[in-house]
Parts: sequence; C-alpha cells; structure tokens
Amino acid sequence: MKEQNKIETCECFNNETVEMIKSNSLSDEIIYDMADFFKVFSDSTRVKILYALLESDLCVGDLVKSLDMNQSAVSHQLRILRQNNIVKFKKEGKAVIYSLDDSHVFEILSQGLSHLMHKINYEE
Repeated sequence: MKEQNKIETCECFNNETVEMIKSNSLSDEIIYDMADFFKVFSDSTRVKILYALLESDLCVGDLVKSLDMNQSAVSHQLRILRQNNIVKFKKEGKAVIYSLDDSHVFEILSQGLSHLMHKINYEE
C-alpha cells in the first residue's frame, strides 16, 4: 500500500536548503498582513492617487481636479489608503492635506514602476 502522506521530492532535493527556508519563514500572520498590504495597490484609482501624491502633498480638492474624479470616489479611496498606513494626513486650518505615509511607500511605487518599464523596454 502507498503511503498517503509521503511527500514527493525531485532529484535536486536539498534537505539543508529546505530546513533553512523553513526556519527563516515568516509567520502566517505576517504573510496574511503582507498579502493585504499588496491588495491595496491592486486598485487603479488608488494607484493614481498615490502617483499624484508622489509629486506633492495634496488636499482632496486638488486630487479631485488633477485626477478628473469625483470627491466621493477620491475620499473613499483615501480612507482605504489611510486605514492601511499608505497615506497620512495633516490638518491645516480647515484643509486636510494628504501625503505618502513614509519613504517605504515611495520606494514600493518607484520599484513597481521601474519593474514595469524594464519589462516594457525589453519586450519591444
């Protein structure tokens, strides 16, 4: 009878490498949090907002005008970005000014664009 729990391995199986990967693996909680973090970047409206904020800190009105969108849509997406610590805001009088949360967000956007441009340039 075959063992049902037997794990098939390839000819190049390296037990040391497998054990190293297992010992250095992230917890499931961190993996789920990371997946949720990257889901935030999966909406084109949010990406448009983030690229606008790369240029300058902006209030909702400036985002609405520069992206040709309605205020409700922009506000909704900003709320999601705030809840996920991708953007932050500060109040200046009655105005609420949005900016990228930190340099990590800038780096993620820059690396994503760099990766896409690299792929486009090599495919043409």
